[in-house]
Amino acid sequence: MPEPGLAQRTRSGPGRLLIAVYAVFALAATARSAVQIGTRFGEAPVAYLLSAFAAVVYVVATVCLVRGSATSRTVAWVSIVVELVGVLAVGTFSLVDPQAFPDATVWSEFGRGYVFIPAVLPVLGLWWLRVSARDPVA
Repeated sequence: MPEPGLAQRTRSGPGRLLIAVYAVFALAATARSAVQIGTRFGEAPVAYLLSAFAAVVYVVATVCLVRGSATSRTVAWVSIVVELVGVLAVGTFSLVDPQAFPDATVWSEFGRGYVFIPAVLPVLGLWWLRVSARDPVA
């Protein structure tokens, strides 16, 4: 049986801002990857596919944070961990081998093109999932 108020806690207080930022990143990454794949895919296919993957991760995280049920919180947690690993892996690889990324992705250089928000966002997302799960007044 779902815990009463769990979804409401996820969507309250700082959760609203977190969801808004995830929604903006979902839209931005989706639009960016669609344009890149649709117009210049041959120039940097790996980078553009990584942007599309990031878009999917942001969409899943956004939807799951909005829903807030126990199952969707679990899916959100998994997607946000994948996001964190992606940001760290792509960020590191894009600095170590810049030629592998002839065009930037959302996660290149730890999200430098997005004021490093992609590097901070998953940490905040995981923190919020933890806090809102245990705090009935979140």
